[in-house]
Amino acid sequence: MANKVEVKELLDAGVHFGHLTRRWNPNMAPYIYMERNGIHIINLYKSAAKMQEAGEALAKIAASGRKILFVATKKQAKEIVAEQAEKANMPYITERWPGGMLTNFVTIRKAVKKMASIDRMKKDGTFNTLSKKERLQVDRLRAKLEKNLGSISEMSRLPGALFVVDITREHIAIKEAQKLNIPIFAMVDTNSDPREVEYVIPSNDDASKSINKVVSYAADAIVEGLSERKASKDTKKAEKEEKEVKEEKAAKEPKAKVAKTEDVEVPSKDAEDKKAMKEAQEEVKLEDKQETLDKAKSSNEEE
Repeated sequence: MANKVEVKELLDAGVHFGHLTRRWNPNMAPYIYMERNGIHIINLYKSAAKMQEAGEALAKIAASGRKILFVATKKQAKEIVAEQAEKANMPYITERWPGGMLTNFVTIRKAVKKMASIDRMKKDGTFNTLSKKERLQVDRLRAKLEKNLGSISEMSRLPGALFVVDITREHIAIKEAQKLNIPIFAMVDTNSDPREVEYVIPSNDDASKSINKVVSYAADAIVEGLSERKASKDTKKAEKEEKEVKEEKAAKEPKAKVAKTEDVEVPSKDAEDKKAMKEAQEEVKLEDKQETLDKAKSSNEEE
């Protein structure tokens, strides 16, 4: 469950400031509270509700083990998004969006592998065998790849969702995600079309305070989802170990019982054994009291 969003905190962060009224998108009308000094004011109660809804969905995606890709190439959002994405251990794009990042993911993975192969060359000494010019070219290629793709080097498959700051600026990323039916979470200002994303967070996407407030909330929700996943794994592991101990104990118990029963003498069921036992009992049959007295009397008389 994502943390509750306080409207006062959103107000202090300036999340309510929209764009000039002449630049608005009519589809944002349901999220606009009023107009003041030629600027649209966003309804913060709706922003808070949408943030909480998005936070719960992000936590579920993170708990399922899928990655959430953060996208923000505007200057005031780069550092904030990079910091929060790293905190949540998620990939991010803060430089130019590489065309085909999602729709041509195989080629992007090849570029990432190229970066890894250069690192291996430096480790095994192959890099030192190259000429000075070749080493310089390889270093430049490595730096370029690191700048554009370094943050997604651990992303081995398509992300489970996108978190975008300013969908108008990142329209290529939005189109690629739509083609692949990847859910989109986004900060949507009054000049953008909210119909392009599944999880709309109506908010000011230009001020750094506003961006920090919304993105940090999303990152915290992801961290919460990851911790739930870890706790669930630990519980399953403990249950499995307990089950194995019980099975091992149950396997040992029948053997102990069999060992005890072996010590007890069990009457034979064989016909010949039964007959021999009956004859032995007749031979050692005890005499009754009268017979014993008669034998004693006769022995006295003989004396």
